Amino acid sequence: MDPATDSLSEEQRAIRDVVREFAVEEIRPTAREADESESFPEDVWDGLAELDLTGLTTPEAYGGFDADHRTYSVVNEEIAYGQLAVATALSVHCLATSCIAEFGSDELKEEYLPEMAAGRPVGMFALSEPGAGSNPAEMTTVAKRDGDEYVIDGTKQWITNGERGDVVVLFAKTDREDPSTVTQFLVPKSAGIEVGEKEHKLGLRASDTTGLKFDGVRIPVENRLTEEGRGLSAAFHVLTGGRVAIAAQAVGLSQAALDEAVSYANEREQFGGPISDLQTIRHKLADMATGVHASRLLVREAARRADAGADPRIAASMAKYFASETAVDVCNEAVQVHGGYGYTTDFPVERFYRDAKILTIYEGTSEIQKEIIARGVVD
Repeated sequence: MDPATDSLSEEQRAIRDVVREFAVEEIRPTAREADESESFPEDVWDGLAELDLTGLTTPEAYGGFDADHRTYSVVNEEIAYGQLAVATALSVHCLATSCIAEFGSDELKEEYLPEMAAGRPVGMFALSEPGAGSNPAEMTTVAKRDGDEYVIDGTKQWITNGERGDVVVLFAKTDREDPSTVTQFLVPKSAGIEVGEKEHKLGLRASDTTGLKFDGVRIPVENRLTEEGRGLSAAFHVLTGGRVAIAAQAVGLSQAALDEAVSYANEREQFGGPISDLQTIRHKLADMATGVHASRLLVREAARRADAGADPRIAASMAKYFASETAVDVCNEAVQVHGGYGYTTDFPVERFYRDAKILTIYEGTSEIQKEIIARGVVD
C-alpha cells in the first residue's frame, strides 16, 4: 500500500476518487483538442465549478469549499492527472481567491468571493514582469496614490488566465524607486486593463498566458489588499501554498505518464513477448514509480506541516523542486518506453513531456527552490 495514500482520511479518499473520475471521464477526453487548438475547455471549468472545486480556497462563509492543505494537494494532483493546463488555471484562480480571503476587507470579500467560488469571474495573479521574474523586488509597475484612488502604470507578464480572467491580484510599488513599497491590490479587468497577445508555448498550450498592461488604471483605495509595503511578504506567504499545489500537480502528471507507460509496455510485443518482460523496460518503470511515490510523500509532508501550523517553506520548496524535476524525468522515460510512437500525437505522453518542463519554472524555478532549501540547511 502506498503510505502517502494510506495517510488520507476517509473523506479525502472520497474526494480524490470523485476528482479522479472527473479527470478521466471529463478532462482527459478534451485534452488533445484543447492542446492542439490552444483553447481552454470552458465546459470542463463549469464542471469543476459544479463540484465546488473553484471555491477550494474560499471560506465556507462566502460559499467556498475551504479545503485544508492536504485536500487541496490531492485535488490538484488528480486534476493534473487529467490535464496539467486545467490544473494550472484552477490553482491560479484559487491563489487569487486565497489572497482576497486572507487580505481583503469584508466588503471586498462579500463583493468578489461568492461569485469566484462559483467559478466566475476567474482570478489572476500578477507578480512577474518582463524584467522582473525570480526577483520581484525589481518590478517597475507603480500604483500612485491620488486622493481616494490609486493610479496604476506598468506591465505584467506570464499571466495565467490572462484572456479569460476578470479579477487580478496585482503587486505594484507605491514608489517605483523603493523596493520596500511593494503592495498588493485587487484590480478588476473592467478598470481598463489591456490584455497582451497570448503566448504560444512549448506545453501547457490550453492554458492562456498573456501580459497585462496598466496605463493609468484607476482603482479605489479600498481595493488595496495589504498595507503599503507589505505586498512582497504577502506574495511569498501565499506562494508557499502555491508551491505545494504545483508539486502536487507534478505528481499527478507523473502518475499519468507512468500509467501510460505501464499500459503500453504490457501491450507492446517485441522479441516474442510484451516489452514489460524486458529488464531494461522493467527497470525504467521501477525508477519512474519510485520517483512518483517519493514525490507524493514530499507533497503530503509539506501539506501536513502547513495544516499543523508549522513553517512549511522548506518542505514546500523540497516538494516543488523534487516533484517537478521528477515529472520531467518520468515523462521523458514514458516517451522512451513508447519508442517512436511516443514521439507522435497518437499517444498523450508527448504532451505530458512538453507540459512537464513548465513545472520546473513557474511559481519559482528549481534554482530558486534550491536556494530556499539551502538557506534552511546552511544558514
